[in-house]
Amino acid sequence: MTRHRTDTSAAAYVGIAPMADHLRAVVHKVLCAHPNGLTVDETCAIADYKRYSLQPRFTELLKKGMIRDTGQRRPNVSGANAIVWRATVLDRQEDAA
Repeated sequence: MTRHRTDTSAAAYVGIAPMADHLRAVVHKVLCAHPNGLTVDETCAIADYKRYSLQPRFTELLKKGMIRDTGQRRPNVSGANAIVWRATVLDRQEDAA
């Protein structure tokens, strides 16, 4: 499947790119401060951002290899089990110690 960008979606991407960089940094910083990992909802509560702002950043950070799924699950605000995420830099720090 080929993805086609419309002029409006391309303009929206250019407009959000700097904010997305900032939000990825927010997510990563919060996860780095919590070695036991956090769910998306927990991260949003700590960072004081809405879920719709931060949730897409998890996928982006995962693709960059900056976070990982711990294999653990905890209930989110809706009661469903949610992935517990961890910053991979913490793994590297532990391996080096």
